[in-house]
Amino acid sequence: MHPSAEAIGLAPALAVGLAVAARGGGVSRPRLVAGALGVGLVFAAFFTQLEPLANHTFLWAHLLQNVVLAEWAPALLVLAVPPRLAERAARFPLFQPLVALPLWLAAYYTWHLPWIYDAALRNPHSLLHLEHFTYLAAGICLWWPVVHGTYSAGAKAAYLFGAFVLASPLGLLLALIPRAIYPFYVHAPRTWGPGPLADQQIAGVTMAAEEALVFFGAFTGFLLRFLADEQAAGVFSSTASAPLRRPRPSGLRATPGSVPPRH
Repeated sequence: MHPSAEAIGLAPALAVGLAVAARGGGVSRPRLVAGALGVGLVFAAFFTQLEPLANHTFLWAHLLQNVVLAEWAPALLVLAVPPRLAERAARFPLFQPLVALPLWLAAYYTWHLPWIYDAALRNPHSLLHLEHFTYLAAGICLWWPVVHGTYSAGAKAAYLFGAFVLASPLGLLLALIPRAIYPFYVHAPRTWGPGPLADQQIAGVTMAAEEALVFFGAFTGFLLRFLADEQAAGVFSSTASAPLRRPRPSGLRATPGSVPPRH
């Protein structure tokens, strides 16, 4: 095993927080399962063989860790937050869509700049931990409006589509650039696996495919909900606006050829 500070520090801290929230009540079993999965993903990403591969050999392994911290684990951890606690944090500025999405994008793009990326890898006991914490915090901010926001399904669909469109170029660039751009991995010792350029292409394709699956999948779900809501609202409106026809009393109903009675 190859534990890191994230595995022996961050994951247990998240687990303790989940346990405290569960003990306080108001946390359903599905929320507990989501939180446990989120903690488990963080632990697995930094306690298994993936950790040394990411820190010493392969870009694809490092990007997989980043995806876990910036997208998968935050979504599950936010799902685990009980509604009563979510209501208290509803007005926190970092959880507003127009703040959360730019913050998440800034964290993603900044840490993937080659000179910053290499600096973090060459300082694994300080700057690299800051990178990972930034991803997790920004990811929690990103998913908060989707899970706990009171916005309409259409607004959430637009938000997720924006996240997908704005984030996907990063993975595509890594896959299409004709040279390896991270010197740390260019000079990393390799006894097996792809070379630096192929490694970068695999990482970029994996990242782009993962984001398409997660964000476009969530976007599709909210879009379908929005369309269903609109259809239901349209049916209700048409029913409510239909003219009411007062039935004519049967005794006064005229029939063809009949003569009204004379008094």
